[in-house]
Amino acid sequence: MKNLDSTGLKRLHRQWRRSTTDSVALLLDSVQTPFNVGSILRSAAAYRVEEIWAAGRTESARHPKVQKTAMGSDRFVTIHEPIETIDAIGEITAAGYRLVGVELATDARPLHELDLRGRVCLAVGHEDRGLSQAVLDASDAVGFLPLLGKIGSLNVATATAMALYELRRQEWTAD
Repeated sequence: MKNLDSTGLKRLHRQWRRSTTDSVALLLDSVQTPFNVGSILRSAAAYRVEEIWAAGRTESARHPKVQKTAMGSDRFVTIHEPIETIDAIGEITAAGYRLVGVELATDARPLHELDLRGRVCLAVGHEDRGLSQAVLDASDAVGFLPLLGKIGSLNVATATAMALYELRRQEWTAD
């Protein structure tokens, strides 16, 4: 076994791109830390997120610290900003996405138990307060990432990347 060269990497990723057709979006509900927003943008581009609504008090994709972390990946995603959270919810619904909150909340189910196939918009929230009540109320489902250690929550950028992977994994392994 050896590391793939650039041609090998292109072939590997092309295979996965061909088996990926579902439309995916993100709602950032007051994600304020620039480095988190930049990291989410990079993960979004890696997992072929088509649209991002940067709602509420979410830091702008144009912020220098966001740009530094995103490393140019924001050019691969359509970003709607600035936008009020309630307006973002309306646009997401009008675009035909199912809104799925990623949150530690009552009645939330483990993310892997939710059906994340089709047109899905994952919603992630503020680093400390999580999703706003408006987003929780508008969500078609709410899921969480089961954690096993002594830490009860993850950084929002890390949780978003894991949720995006789970969403794509479900698409790739569908019957």
